[in-house]
Amino acid sequence: MTTAQADSGRTVTTNVPARLDRLPWSRWHWTIVIGLGTVWILDGLEVTVVGNIASRLSEPGSGLSISSGQVTGIAAALYVAGACVGALFWGRLTDKWGRKKLFMITLAVYLAATALTAMSFDSWWFFLFRFLTGFGIGGEYAAINSAIDELIPAQYRGRVDLMINGSFWLGAVGGSLLSIVALNTELFAKDVGWRLTFALGAVLAFVILLVRRHVPESPRWLLIHGQDEEAERIVTSIEERVEAERGEPLPRAEGDITIRQRRSVSFAEIARTLFSDYRRRSVLGFSLFIGQAFLYNAITFGFGAILTTFFDVPSGNTGYYFAVIAVGNFCGPLLLGKLFDTVGRRVMISSTYLLSGLLLFATAWLFDQGSLSANTMTACWCAVLFFASAGASSAYLTVSEVFPMETRAMSIAFFYALGTAAGGISGPLLFADLTGTGKVGDTVLAFQIGAGLMCAAGLVAAVLAVRAEGRSLEDIAKPLTAA
Repeated sequence: MTTAQADSGRTVTTNVPARLDRLPWSRWHWTIVIGLGTVWILDGLEVTVVGNIASRLSEPGSGLSISSGQVTGIAAALYVAGACVGALFWGRLTDKWGRKKLFMITLAVYLAATALTAMSFDSWWFFLFRFLTGFGIGGEYAAINSAIDELIPAQYRGRVDLMINGSFWLGAVGGSLLSIVALNTELFAKDVGWRLTFALGAVLAFVILLVRRHVPESPRWLLIHGQDEEAERIVTSIEERVEAERGEPLPRAEGDITIRQRRSVSFAEIARTLFSDYRRRSVLGFSLFIGQAFLYNAITFGFGAILTTFFDVPSGNTGYYFAVIAVGNFCGPLLLGKLFDTVGRRVMISSTYLLSGLLLFATAWLFDQGSLSANTMTACWCAVLFFASAGASSAYLTVSEVFPMETRAMSIAFFYALGTAAGGISGPLLFADLTGTGKVGDTVLAFQIGAGLMCAAGLVAAVLAVRAEGRSLEDIAKPLTAA
């Protein structure tokens, strides 16, 4: 590494990014996956638990005066609204203060808010802390995706990112099974069981907080912010661990980059980057996020209500069905993830979005014809979400790798917030109203809207998706500070 003085700050020539990208997979990378990726398990737990306990919360004796529609509608929308606000608030600070500080702070916010949700004594308290829980989770999306993409080697980035984002559904499985136990009145009173589900989320967050202390700051972020000596120390330490594990020296890293270090990037530069320099990539990001946000935040929030309303499934049994769907969701990114690094981003992103949309149209038609039972409806949803989950995970992958490093966290936050606000706030409110009527045609309409948006996003990806597989982040999008 060499340095020189420049008018805007120190100029540094370094091969740190190339050294990170040429690393073979190792136990150290698994520590990153475990330390950072587990937050999606918490998010999955939160979303699933709320959907499955909606009927119980509305029953007399739950300890809250609240309706099922308010849980799947207002509370769900507030959770997503909190995530959108949190993404923007914490995303800016992630680019300014660093990845590690923020993924510790945001997890602590989540931990406190979900613990206080368990103590809800009135609907307003429940709504407030659902918003604040989302506020913490929203910041996690920006900080975690930034850190993951900057620490994982280029040849593995796609599959790892998809697997980590897909781990949301491991939390969904846990939330489904947990709700079965928690809603069993033979074990817990009506006003106790649902509280324990939120309390467990807080306990898991505390454990993850302890593990996460050992994850380092992103060396790429350190380089740009004038801490090149710390970046060098971290990368050297990683290389030594990997060499000790393999028992042989690592190959030489090829490729230097020269940057002018700076402390922050202005909002004007961020806006110019998104809406002028990378306009086509911004259209892609909006399309992917709006499509997946509506499908997931609108429909899965109300899946338990669909089962109880149209198939007479007892509220205490909806967790079994959702657990099956959640397994299908996790299998999508797990089994298809490698193809995003081999077959390529454009083919895989467009095909997963289109296939999930077409299968959802088919599910809506079968439901309208009265051809589905609770079991066959669940099977159809498994097929839809196997592909939709991989597609949705690729939306986070896309916006985290196709914009310059200085704006990465803010870009993730921006697209997540606007896309999710369009599909994730209006979606639950609309869907709660549609399913609340008890009319098949209204629920079919909601399915068709979600399917149409997924197909539209798939067509946009077929044209605009970036061929980022196997390429370094600096090659995909040149840093703003590059000399």
